[in-house]
Amino acid sequence: MKVYHDQDASLEVLKDKKLAVLGFGSQGHAHALNLKDSGMDVCVGLRKTSASWSKAEEAGLSVKEPADAVKWADVVMVLLPDQTQKQVYEQAIAPNLKEGDTLAFAHGFNIHYKQIIPPKQVNVIMIAPKSPGHMVRRTYQQGIGTPCLIAVEQDFTGNAKEIALAWAKGIGGTKAGVIETTFKNETETDLFGEQAVLCGGSEELIKTGFEVLVEAGYPPELAYFECLHEMKLIVDLYYEGGLTFMNYSVSDTAEYGGMTRGKRVITQETKENMRQILREVQDGSFAKEWIEENEKGQPKLKQLREEYKNHLIEKVGAELRKMMPWLKDKK
Repeated sequence: MKVYHDQDASLEVLKDKKLAVLGFGSQGHAHALNLKDSGMDVCVGLRKTSASWSKAEEAGLSVKEPADAVKWADVVMVLLPDQTQKQVYEQAIAPNLKEGDTLAFAHGFNIHYKQIIPPKQVNVIMIAPKSPGHMVRRTYQQGIGTPCLIAVEQDFTGNAKEIALAWAKGIGGTKAGVIETTFKNETETDLFGEQAVLCGGSEELIKTGFEVLVEAGYPPELAYFECLHEMKLIVDLYYEGGLTFMNYSVSDTAEYGGMTRGKRVITQETKENMRQILREVQDGSFAKEWIEENEKGQPKLKQLREEYKNHLIEKVGAELRKMMPWLKDKK
């Protein structure tokens, strides 16, 4: 595996180019501000009605409507939600792309599943930081950076990879290290990780553990602490040093209990269900389902949000978190 660092990338590749960042959310604000601080000519593309317009201006950035930003720019980074990218592409991006422009993404969904099919006369690249935007910004300011993935889907100009590396350097990624991948691999591993482990798997594991304790007659407050609250301790240990460091850091009782009982929870049947989730990502079934869900106005997602919001673990947690003044208000 090749890892690229500062010496492998040159900002000169972008020095004479105009860079547009569409969106000013978590990733958008980090990319735009980091590139600006790296000496690049940057603008932010937003709808005139966007609440972020004034925030971007207050941060010292030039702001244009999306179509105008694309007309102005040589490199366009699309940092909008997956479900809105196709519409924005068709209405504001495609009519204003010029031959030799570079179209960039931080996630491969719309390219990989062919919701967006760019013309052959442009580069198509990805620069995907492996952390939330606030950390991309903070680590840039600290001079240490955040690891990034890059990918090249289409290389019209012959230097698309150099442009991707330069962008990664401009946001601080080459300080930490940049790994080259493909749109396919980034998209499929990202969706699988979200569904089977990070969001879907962990959420259901926590919720089910809570339900088992409460149904057995234990106070829901204790169930909350043991199944949700203390998860942060464990995840932080994973993050800092991997599985071995977590087991080293907890008690021998916890280590032995976890090692001997974990496989009774995550069984071969669970693994086969994970494989099926991966197949649905690989064959496009999930993408088709998600696209249709958005076309209908997200009815299933809205229903599930209500169900999850009204689960007992959420009501108990809201009360217990009042005992934790160090937490920010997440309303």
